Amino acid sequence: MWKADAMSRNPTVRRGLAVLLLAAVVPLAACTSKAKADEGPAPEAVVAAAKKTLDETSGLYLRLTTDNLPDGIAGLTDADGIATHAPAFDGTISIIFAGQSVDVPVVSVGGKVFAQIPLTVGWSDVDPGDYGAPDPAALITPDRGFSSLLAATTGLTKGETVRGGANNDEILTEYSGTVPGQVMHQVIPSSSGANFSVTYSITDDDQLREATLTGVFYKDSPVMTYTVTLTDYGTTKNIAKP
Repeated sequence: MWKADAMSRNPTVRRGLAVLLLAAVVPLAACTSKAKADEGPAPEAVVAAAKKTLDETSGLYLRLTTDNLPDGIAGLTDADGIATHAPAFDGTISIIFAGQSVDVPVVSVGGKVFAQIPLTVGWSDVDPGDYGAPDPAALITPDRGFSSLLAATTGLTKGETVRGGANNDEILTEYSGTVPGQVMHQVIPSSSGANFSVTYSITDDDQLREATLTGVFYKDSPVMTYTVTLTDYGTTKNIAKP
């Protein structure tokens, strides 16, 4: 016991112990710093970069689809086409209306939506909200499009990294979080849920490639999921009123 006390009071011994302790701690700290560096950028930074890329592209191919529209609901089951930042859209929407599935060619430009309604001649000026659908041209605008969902997502967490794309040549990382209902309502006006669960698949060059949006999209209906696919960034097309 005396020997231990004597050693603890010995300056040389104390300095030696301090050196040994420092030698043990420094490698541990270095490993911790390296581990943090290997984690990559924060989810918020990745999602913000994807928003910037989406806001700056001239146009892209867009598809919004669901395979679980609740029974008895008049609503959108599919929309696909070219969307540009004019804003404009040229494509087709599929809706369930009066119990029937209907595919409708649609052009949206200049703040108006034109559709070739079945059993009518030519193009008609329509309000897509009457069919439970958003204005497709607005879907890539910064304030009423998918970009606004990215900006409003909270509680972001990083998920798996996988290969994807047409030729399986893209690196996609998933990021999940929650979007407030009022923000989703600006994008899909029929939505009525308080909060929506979202998962984004983002490429290593900051492109939002896919988004899954889950929640109550139609009043008094069960939870459902819409899937958004965005490809061909940089597309240009002159979309004119039909």
